[in-house]
Amino acid sequence: MPARAFITGLAGLRLTPDERSFLREAHPWGLILFKRNIESVAQVCDLVSSFRSEIGNYAPVLIDQEGGRVQRLGPPHWPVYPSGAIYGQLYDQAPEAGLATVWLGARLIAADLSALGIDVDCLPVADIPAQGADRVIGDRAYGETPEKVAAIAAAAAAGLMAGGVLPVIKHIPGHGRATADSHERLPVVEVDRNTLEATDFAPFRALKDLPLAMTAHIVFTAIDPLAPATTSAAMIGVIRETIGFDGVLMSDDIAMGALTGSISARAHAAITAGCDVVLHCNGRLSEMRAVAEAVPRLSGEADRRTKAALAVRRDPEPLDLAAARAAFADLVAKSTVPTGTLS
Repeated sequence: MPARAFITGLAGLRLTPDERSFLREAHPWGLILFKRNIESVAQVCDLVSSFRSEIGNYAPVLIDQEGGRVQRLGPPHWPVYPSGAIYGQLYDQAPEAGLATVWLGARLIAADLSALGIDVDCLPVADIPAQGADRVIGDRAYGETPEKVAAIAAAAAAGLMAGGVLPVIKHIPGHGRATADSHERLPVVEVDRNTLEATDFAPFRALKDLPLAMTAHIVFTAIDPLAPATTSAAMIGVIRETIGFDGVLMSDDIAMGALTGSISARAHAAITAGCDVVLHCNGRLSEMRAVAEAVPRLSGEADRRTKAALAVRRDPEPLDLAAARAAFADLVAKSTVPTGTLS
């Protein structure tokens, strides 16, 4: 039976009996993990295995492991990785070496994830920050030009895929101009379409062949003055036609403050607008049930896209982890931006 068109969170470190029943009945397409779900290597492996056992297939398991401010895995069991801004600085110093560092960092993240059974990372960030924007993107961004951002994002995606992990481009069609944090309230971008297409949308156009992307909860008044991209048929038309992205389009978390209405209404609106899959993260079972009831089973183009994305998964390429970590630390040491612990 086809999965339902949503990705779910879970409440804690282990599946509860109610969650087990929910997973069997609702059959979400995937699972996303957060810090509340992470304690140790063995525990995460057990949680991932238990989820897939209840679903009955090798469903995708996602995580946000960017580096910098956004990484769910960290010490003492996993390394800290640099922010996007550090990669951007290394690229400015020496583009070829910078891209090699980006690739290696993503490859090492993939090694961390694949060892746990996690096969999708919500990375790379292809947003271009603008002057005066909220810091929610900030140093997560790779740079200020479409060409630089696209080049670094492509290297990160390639590193993940070499390690057997699928990338998710964030946040299509661009979160960099947001003057508010969409976790808290709805950002509105009042910039003309020509400017958007030449800047904000451009990195996503260059990355359009990647398998998955996550929407931005942002209103772009030049295209749809009312609805954020996640729930706007006009904006999703831009993503599909102008940008040309034909991979799996997943919403950002529908429980975020940028969206209004009940969780059911939000989920329904995202699917109706053209999202293939809805993302719901907080692990509250009552909301999880509401999402499951509001979304359909995968069919048609959404089913085709999700199957095509998962077909890209492959076994990790061989890697000498100890040598790779040492080489990565040496490369990142060339940055003048503080990085934290890298091993």
